[in-house]
Amino acid sequence: FGIQSVLVWCNAEQRIYEGLTNCTYQVAMRMDCFWPNQIVDRFFMQIHQTYFQDCALTGRLLHDPAISVLAPFIAVPVLVTLVMTALVV
Repeated sequence: FGIQSVLVWCNAEQRIYEGLTNCTYQVAMRMDCFWPNQIVDRFFMQIHQTYFQDCALTGRLLHDPAISVLAPFIAVPVLVTLVMTALVV
């Protein structure tokens, strides 16, 4: 693949992934099979190994929230605990 091909495959907006998923679902239903199944899982693994092996993980990994978001979730329970302790004692 050239760099342009990799960029197209790695760009979620330009992929036909949803259509491919729907297609495997329709085939499984017409064959009276469960979906997803082991064959579909292997198929998608092969697709990922073939076409998405060069895609960066950037943007798909979970990240810690910003400190401005995280700090209140830590500070408020700590302060409530301290206030409740002070009121009881």
